[in-house]
Parts: sequence; structure tokens; C-alpha cells
Amino acid sequence: MTHDDNREAREAAPAGKGSLRALWPLIGAHPWLFAIWLMSLAVATGATLLLPTAMASLIDGGFAKGDAAQIDRDFLGMLGITLLLAVAGIARYIFASLLGERVVATLRERLYLRLLTLDAAFHDGNRSGELMSRLTSDVEFLRYLLTFAISGLLLGATTVVGAIAMLFVTNPRLASFALVAIPLAVLPSVLGGRRLRGLARAGQDRIADANALANETLSAVRTVQAHVREAHEHGRFATALEAAMTAARRRIQAQATLNGAGAVMGGGAVLCLLWLGAHDVAAGRMSPGTLAQFVMYALLGGNAATSLADVMNDLQRATGGMSRITELLARQPEVRAPAQPVSLPRPLLGEIEFEGVGFHYPQRPDTPALSDFRLRVRPGETVALVGPSGAGKSTVFSLLLRFHDPDRGTIRLDGVPLARLDPAELRTAVALVPQQSTLFSVSARENIRYGNLDADDAALDDAVRAAQAHDFIAALPQGLDTDLGERGTRLSGGQQQRIAIARALLKDAPILLLDEATSALDAHSEHAVQQALESLMRGRTTLVIAHRLATVLKADRIVVMDRGRIVAEGTHQSLMAQGGLYEELARLQFIDGGETIASTGKRAEAIG
Repeated sequence: MTHDDNREAREAAPAGKGSLRALWPLIGAHPWLFAIWLMSLAVATGATLLLPTAMASLIDGGFAKGDAAQIDRDFLGMLGITLLLAVAGIARYIFASLLGERVVATLRERLYLRLLTLDAAFHDGNRSGELMSRLTSDVEFLRYLLTFAISGLLLGATTVVGAIAMLFVTNPRLASFALVAIPLAVLPSVLGGRRLRGLARAGQDRIADANALANETLSAVRTVQAHVREAHEHGRFATALEAAMTAARRRIQAQATLNGAGAVMGGGAVLCLLWLGAHDVAAGRMSPGTLAQFVMYALLGGNAATSLADVMNDLQRATGGMSRITELLARQPEVRAPAQPVSLPRPLLGEIEFEGVGFHYPQRPDTPALSDFRLRVRPGETVALVGPSGAGKSTVFSLLLRFHDPDRGTIRLDGVPLARLDPAELRTAVALVPQQSTLFSVSARENIRYGNLDADDAALDDAVRAAQAHDFIAALPQGLDTDLGERGTRLSGGQQQRIAIARALLKDAPILLLDEATSALDAHSEHAVQQALESLMRGRTTLVIAHRLATVLKADRIVVMDRGRIVAEGTHQSLMAQGGLYEELARLQFIDGGETIASTGKRAEAIG
């Protein structure tokens, strides 16, 4: 499924699918914070509902009777209520914020773990920038939701209920009219909520698209600059931002319309109540203080209902973000451990067998990557995979690491089908040195120790020396503790590759996968690294994707691939004698810098 297909599927899904109910288990994990938060909400609601009663006492008591002492007592009482309301508000903010931080941290951790454990097919079909948007902006909005929106929802709901109850206590006749007036403030939001939720989801998807584009471009900024495409990429990003702005504008217009309609309807209803109450005061059926109390309760209920409408709008946006998050949390990897995995034999010999394997990448369902692929690699054997681009060489590595499972056929390791193994246990038995090394923005020590987190300093130093990396690491400002920068940009390509080789040496796995591990090295360091690799390969089953003739000549067996099939296999000499695809590749692809086959063969023998 393509990125566009994924997006269309998400937009076609019901907007309310990602229910905010998924947050409640996370909130319930912190009962004390939640309980104190609720207590502060209850105190704040009670203090708010006391203010109209105190105002009525002041008007009908101190003001009407001209009693200065009564006026002082009433104002002191109102001051105490105000202070209580302030303390409750502070407590509500503190504990809501703490709860929000805890819940969001847990949610972000779970989401990150889910992204780490989803299979290669998922990551191939989703842009990393869009996934980062879910991990950052969507989750960040939930922090606001928990800190402010849910507090506002509970406070508004309890205030509306309390205000309605006090309206009936104050004047049942007018209160019956208020039951019609107050709901008018939230009616527009209720009627327009579904549309607003869809607009909120669309806006967040457009923001994710812009983030994905920026992430992709910044990751390839040198390519952009080398082709002088800054203006082109700026235009693409501006277009993506404009799409996000258009979606946001639609949401804002819809939300403003709903809010305006609620304000007009709710405000008009309160004015009608005030008009009726004024006539009751004029007729002597109600005291001025009681009218003031009733109006204050009506205003409190109306304002709380209006704030509920605003909160509901935020909840619609949060539901859109939460739906994107719950989609990921609910997603299960297609490649996962069976219910009762089989353990690998100990010791592992390293025999690999592909039996009638067929595989299509999800993005290319009509083009087979492997077709009836059959290969047996004996323990300790070194097999070179050669062939033109798209022949399926890298697919062999991906299937062997269980990044994907084959559509047909079986892959076995020491006779055990890979599908019966836990992928984690399988991958601990395999060391990979890719053509383009992947380094992290941490120290050289941590990058190498990535191969074996439990390795001691002595083992790490041995790996560094065996990979011929000791001299250039020692020349770094802080040696092994030097930060290598993002993707190892502080090192040359050859140095990066030797760090990756040291990592593989430290892992000490019985099976080794080399994607032409010397291709990034200069001529000066190639001889030393070839020696390191020969030491690493000794006694291990090794598969090599070969792009250079020197590597081919050192293999025990050469497997020639084309269009997902094995078309020939044997030694260099036997394959050259057969002619065909291998001879063509040897003459066009495997010769370095215009060397002849003979001269390259002599150099390979010298290396050996």
C-alpha cells in the first residue's frame, strides 16, 4: 500500500474510531493524582456556586438595610470564597498538569515502542516524518487536552448541573425557562460536532504531510544543495503548508460559526430570563438580591455551557489526533514471534537453506522479488551473491533477517524454519555490515557497543583494532568518547564503514551478512579491512553481496542471480568459462577503475 493509499484509508475511516476512552486506563494508573485533581475540581465548583448566594445576601442584607457591619461580613465572606477558588484553581492546574505529563510520557513511550517493533512492510509504506508527527504533535495536543480541556469539561459540566439545581432552589418558575435557555448554548456544537471532528482530523493529516516532507528534505540536504534545488524544495514545503493552512482555515471557520451561534442563542436566552425576572421584582414577587442571585446562576450556567462547547471542539480535535495514535497502537506487526517459538540449536552451526521461496514486496505486488529461489549454504561457507540491480540480492538478506516473511516456500536455519523462531533470537545470531553504514549521534564507543551492549572495554578495544579503526579513533578529539554527529558525519565514508565492521566484530554472531563491506573504503585502507573481514569470516557462515571482483574471488562459491532466480553458480573460473551473465558482470561491473580481470585477480591473491 502506498503512502497515498494509507492516507485515503485513514480519511475514509470514521473520525470517531480513535475514542478518547483509550486514555482512561492511562489516567487510572495514577489514582492519587486523579483523586486530588477531582477534589480540587469539586472545591472549585462549590466555591463558584457560593458566590451568587453571597451576592444575594449582600444586596438584600447589607445594602437594603444600610448595615455597614453586615456589608463588611458579606465582603469578607466573598473574599474567602475567592481565595478558596484561587487555591482550588492552583491545585487543579498543578495536578492536572502532573497527570497530563505522566499520561503523555506513557503514551509516547508505548507509541515509540510500537513503531520500533512494527515490521519493515509497515515502515516501507509510511514516511518517517509522518510517524514523527504522530509521536510529537498529536501526542503533544493530548497533553493540552489533559491539562486544560478535560479539566474544563468536568468543571463546566459540574457547574452547569450545580447552577441548574440552584436556579430551581432560587426560583422554580424561571428555572423551568432556563432549562430551555442553557442547552441552546451547546446545541450548535452538538449538531456540528461530526463535521468539526472530520475537519480536525484532515488538518492534522496535512500537518503530518508537511512534517514528513521537511524531514525527508532535511535528511537529504546535501543532495538538495548539490542540485541547487533549495527554491524547488521551498516551493514544495510552502505548498504543503498552504494545504495545512487551508484545512486549518476550514476548521477555524466552522468552529467560529458554531461558537457564534451558541453565544447568540445562549445570550439571548439569558436576556429573556432577566426580562422576566425584572418584571417579578417590579411586581414584588422577587427581591432584587434573589434576582441578582438567579441571574448570576443563569450566567454561570450559560458561561459553563459555552465553555463546554469550546471544550467539545477541542475534544473533537483531540479525537482526531487520538484516532491516529490508536491506529498505531492497535497495529500488529505481520512478522512476529509464534505463540510457542522454537529455540535455535546450541551451538549454532549456521547452515542456511532457501527452499522454493517466492516473495513480492507489498509496494510492488506485480513484480516478484524472488521466484522459486533455492539455495543451501553449508556451515562456515562463504557465498557471494552477484547480479544486476533488482536481481533480489538484498531481498535474500531481508528474508534471512525476517524483516519480511516469504509468500511461498521455507527458509531454514540449522533445519529450523525461520517462521517458528522468535525474530529477536534469530537476529542475535546474525551480524550485518551494510553497504551504507548506519551510525548514531552518540560517541564512537556507544556506536561500536551497539553490536553487544554487554561487551567490556577489552572486547571493544579488540574489535576496534581488528577493524583497523584504532588509529583514526585515537586521533579524534576525545578518542572513543567523541560524538560522531548525526549519521556519523564527522567521519569519512571509509571510517564509518570500519566503525560498522567493529560493531559486527563485537557482536560475534555465527552468521555474517556483508553488503560489500569494503565498497566505501579507499585503496589505502582496503587491504587492512579485508584482513579484518577475513578474520571475522573465519568459521562463520557468510553471505556477501558482491560488487567488486576481489570479493568474488575470495568466496567459496558464487551464486549468480537475475530477476529473483539463481541462473548460475560455481567458482569464478568455471563461471567465466560458461560465459553468459556472469562474464558480462565481471567485465562491466566487477572491475575497479578500469582494471583488467587478470590484474584484479592478482590483487585479490595478494590480499589473500
